[in-house]
Amino acid sequence: MKRTIDKLDLKGKRVFIRADFNVPLDEDLNITDDGRIRGALPTINYAIDEGAKVIVASHLGRPKGQPDPRLSLAPVAKRLGRLLGKEVRFAPDCVGPQVNAMIQRMAPGDVLVLENLRFHKGETDNDPGFAQELAELADVYVNDAFGSSHRAHASITGITEHIPEVACGFLMQREINYLHGALAEPVRPFVVIIGGAKVSSKIAVIENLIDRADKVVVGGGMAFTFLKSMGYGVGASMVEDDMLELANRIRLDARGRGKKFYLPVDCVVSTEFSIKGETKIVTTQEIPDNWLAMDIGPASVKLFQEAIGNAKTVLWNGPMGVFEMDPFSRGTFAVAHAVADTYALTIVGGGDSALAVHRAGEHENMSFISTGGGAALELLEGKALPGLAVIPEEA
Repeated sequence: MKRTIDKLDLKGKRVFIRADFNVPLDEDLNITDDGRIRGALPTINYAIDEGAKVIVASHLGRPKGQPDPRLSLAPVAKRLGRLLGKEVRFAPDCVGPQVNAMIQRMAPGDVLVLENLRFHKGETDNDPGFAQELAELADVYVNDAFGSSHRAHASITGITEHIPEVACGFLMQREINYLHGALAEPVRPFVVIIGGAKVSSKIAVIENLIDRADKVVVGGGMAFTFLKSMGYGVGASMVEDDMLELANRIRLDARGRGKKFYLPVDCVVSTEFSIKGETKIVTTQEIPDNWLAMDIGPASVKLFQEAIGNAKTVLWNGPMGVFEMDPFSRGTFAVAHAVADTYALTIVGGGDSALAVHRAGEHENMSFISTGGGAALELLEGKALPGLAVIPEEA
């Protein structure tokens, strides 16, 4: 078990909390979804209550090592202040004399948000000098940025070489408990639902979880690589030809181990990759030449619902179709409703899956929705996350 913030003495100390405030902004720089800010509140509030001087740092977007006013964390600091119900000050940079002066003036319980870490090239380069500058701001380091912990950046790994007291926050702890702990010994039946466009992006997840799963449900664009590997004609649907042999081996291997392996039996096809094309529903054996599969069809929805229905643990990662386009959202949303309706521990693996669950209006009915797309994938693949590896185990 990794050391957590509640195992440290924070009173009067400068506590650097690395959060993941990479929130979506509209054209007027308004925050359109503050879920990631809310996710960090338990850790920040705990540090405040313990009398710490709370320094919060994050990145936002990809400014490529240069200041960009449109990617400033100023709106985040303002929203955090509203959510905490107290004043939150904002620093014009994340290192330098002005930041040091602001921290020196802090009293226990104060909160300061630093400017975007990625305004400095040293952040993504994990530059030792930049990491040391960050470390000099604090006495304690807390990583609560699960969504960034698959990156070996200065504020994720480098900083820990210069601060003796290191721990993870409560959000990070929850991510580990669900994505790692709950899946290590799942209550059965355990159903894994995998979607998305490419087999290559999820192959390691399937291979890592297939031993533990009782049923594997495959949808999204990747399903058509599996179907083509079985000899089906898939029209102009997206297929990774270099993955055909591997896809077929995985499917046969799963069935050879007694696992139930589900693929779509029908789909919604279109003449073009847009909402303007002609559409129709066909079986997966009758996809016309030059047509593209854009979503699973109603028979597939019913099949997948039956597969999910008696589950006691469900892990879902990846949409069933091009759900961003309304005509092709029904399959993904139907699966979201089916997962929400189960009497099971339901875990949604971040990224597009989390967005789909929110759009389906089912986010409050899931046991856990990961805040990290790429980080969740790497953890599910069985990889060690750099940001997690540097946090010591609790004695």
